[in-house]
Amino acid sequence: MLTLIGLLIIITIVALLMTGKSNPILAMSIIPLIGALIAGFSISEISTFFEAGMMKVTKVAVMFLFAILFFSILKELHIFDPMIRHLVKLTRGNVVLVAMMTALIAAIVHLDGSGAATFLIIIPALLPLYKKLGMSPYLMLLLMAGSMGIMNMVPWGGPLGRASAVTGIEASILWQNIIPVQIVGIIGMMAFAAIMGLREKKRIQAAAINGTTPFEQDCTLSDLAEDTDDGEARKPKNFWFNIALILISIICLAFGLFSAPYVFMIALSLVLLVNFPRPRQQVEVISRHAPQALNMVAIIFAAGAFLGILSESGMLKAIALDLIHILPPTWVGSLHIAVGLLGVPLDIFTSTDAYYFALLPVIGEVTATAGVSIDSVVYAMAIGNNAGTFVSPFSPATWLAMGLAGTDMGKHLKYSFGWIWLVGLFVVAAGYFMGLY
Repeated sequence: MLTLIGLLIIITIVALLMTGKSNPILAMSIIPLIGALIAGFSISEISTFFEAGMMKVTKVAVMFLFAILFFSILKELHIFDPMIRHLVKLTRGNVVLVAMMTALIAAIVHLDGSGAATFLIIIPALLPLYKKLGMSPYLMLLLMAGSMGIMNMVPWGGPLGRASAVTGIEASILWQNIIPVQIVGIIGMMAFAAIMGLREKKRIQAAAINGTTPFEQDCTLSDLAEDTDDGEARKPKNFWFNIALILISIICLAFGLFSAPYVFMIALSLVLLVNFPRPRQQVEVISRHAPQALNMVAIIFAAGAFLGILSESGMLKAIALDLIHILPPTWVGSLHIAVGLLGVPLDIFTSTDAYYFALLPVIGEVTATAGVSIDSVVYAMAIGNNAGTFVSPFSPATWLAMGLAGTDMGKHLKYSFGWIWLVGLFVVAAGYFMGLY
């Protein structure tokens, strides 16, 4: 009975999230409560399950709150704008260099883990250059999606935060072992971008002969230089201090010098103190970015309720034990790797919330019976899945990118899906050879 009810809870939540019939907070708060009541648990028992779940996610939620505020304020201060302008000018109209710079810029700017903010910064800056050179905007989106997917595995990004909420392992600790995979992944993306740039250059040359280049518009490189410099208003404030603060925060996280929530609490305090010295200014800037931060924190706490009820009630364990009887014994120990290899298509057909909050706990329970550690499960599933984040129609940031670039979601999927899956397989292989799973 616990298996059946647990599966119904998971399937219902996944269906609601996939179809957009409910937001994650409502689905993960109400559905587990109903399931637990049907299973015969008392209100006091359910409250105990809930409190256990809250204990697991509190540290993650606190980190998210301060990290999102910190990076959102830095974006408002235009800290990354000079870097983008200089990199764009360095390409000098070379198609291959433009492609490589696109991948590199996307990786650097997506350091904050916010897909929407990255698209808002990069697409308006690079789209005029792509139009001038006759390059496809779908290539720009493909290269951005690949690099952003690899960089999305930072501890303040959504996926590792969700994985941390599910497993109780600190996101910063998970990230420390993933950093080498990200480095290899970005190097791989640069090589991939060079290959795709050469391919695009040949396409442009062939199209120019036939007079059919579809993306060419009238624009000069001097116009582009003017477009990418928005004047005094967009010049970053306290640039070197803010850059140093970012680097110190990342070093503290990478080497575990401080607890991750405390790192961002201190970093946020310093960025407010230096850039907005008046208390009234500090209140105003926090108010501007609080909705985004609070939304993610609310989702994390709702996930805590969901996971607390499913795990403490024994439902997850029951599902895992019954699933073991169905699966061939040889599959159990490598099930997480198989899911990682299918991570990109799974991200297309599910949401991030469903993948981490519903699928990850079940896979973790099943593979545990074969002696697989939960961190290995997280590495395989997260590394395989993240590459597909920004080709998924379930990602709101992807729709934002379509609007900014003037592109079509169906064409984006057709152009990018196969390549992005290849990127996903590449980073899964990198993680495997590094001994993460």
